[in-house]
Amino acid sequence: MTAATRANALPILIAASVMMSLAMGMRQCLGLFLPPMTQALSMSASDFTFAIAVQNIVWGLAQAPLGAVGDRWGLRPVMVLGSLAYVAAMAALTATTGVWMFMLAQSLIGIGIACTGSSLAMTATARAASPERRSVILGIVGAFSSVGTLMIAPFLQALLSTWDWRWGGVLFVVLALAMVPAAMITGRVDRLSQPAGHRASVAGLIGRALRNRRFVVLCGTHFVCGLQLIFINTHLPNYLAMCGQDPMLSATALSIIGGINIAGCLLAGYLGQRHAKNILLGLTYLGRSAVLTIYFLFPPTPVTTILFAAAMGMLWLGVIPLVSGYVADLFGTSNMATLLGVSFVIHQMGSVIGAWGGGMFFDMFGNYDLAWRIGVSIGIVAGIVQILFGGPSRSPSGARPAPAAG
Repeated sequence: MTAATRANALPILIAASVMMSLAMGMRQCLGLFLPPMTQALSMSASDFTFAIAVQNIVWGLAQAPLGAVGDRWGLRPVMVLGSLAYVAAMAALTATTGVWMFMLAQSLIGIGIACTGSSLAMTATARAASPERRSVILGIVGAFSSVGTLMIAPFLQALLSTWDWRWGGVLFVVLALAMVPAAMITGRVDRLSQPAGHRASVAGLIGRALRNRRFVVLCGTHFVCGLQLIFINTHLPNYLAMCGQDPMLSATALSIIGGINIAGCLLAGYLGQRHAKNILLGLTYLGRSAVLTIYFLFPPTPVTTILFAAAMGMLWLGVIPLVSGYVADLFGTSNMATLLGVSFVIHQMGSVIGAWGGGMFFDMFGNYDLAWRIGVSIGIVAGIVQILFGGPSRSPSGARPAPAAG
């Protein structure tokens, strides 16, 4: 083991940013495939979104076990295998001829993103950063998770508008291949020395965490994060197409969300170093609900959609540095990947409802009215609960809470 220094930490942080940017960026652009794939393959919107729901179920179920493997035997093998799973997933997406092949591709994406997405990338980041600067650095790396969406969305939509949708799949295969070397470099964090910590059994660790009120509230409100984000990612392109808007508008909106989210994550990391993270998370959920309410109350136009995307971008993935930093505050970094995986199980339950439920409401009623009203209502509840019952990220004395697991 070697001590963490700026020289050996910087390549790890850059590679983690690239890996997570590609993993999250491709996933967040999958909704752009909905109109062309459902038309070309005779799939319904609920067929498409059910496969997206399967992806989120697989991601949620795989995250905690894969996090535990990474905590015990090293992050590098998990992340490299995950990037290879992503390559296989995109190859399967490109070869899709029906619902079952598409579902296989989404299942592989679920495994791949569990290994290369926010949980393990943020764990690597937290271990490479000093505790004094951890929240800020988590915000910086989290900000780069949106660069992928910013760059991929418009280019993908241009391909889909001009060529067969399978060329979009080919683009994703190439991007997934670029994740492999990034995962290998990020895995160098395994060589850095970490503070001595107690390695509890997975069952004992989870049991101890679930007896922590703040962690339970964090997991519960994380459900709403998954529901709101995946609903927008998956259904905004179809909603805009249904309202007669140019298909490029949805790609522009996703790109703007990704671009503005860079500032949102940086701000979240900065504020998380100075203010109670549970308050910031609660305000994020309340803010998202307010933006959704205003946008869906009126027919969409290019101007209102761009304003919606800009406002939502500030509130998009800022939860990543806040949730990751909160878990590190409460429990330390020794078992961080496992505990982030536990919170993601709940997060992905919300993602399933946001993706599949939105598609079912659309197929039943021909619109998204009920779906967005439900999303707004539970977002308000989650924000209030997180603020009132999430508890401070630090004790009144200013000292970090005693870690529950090392």
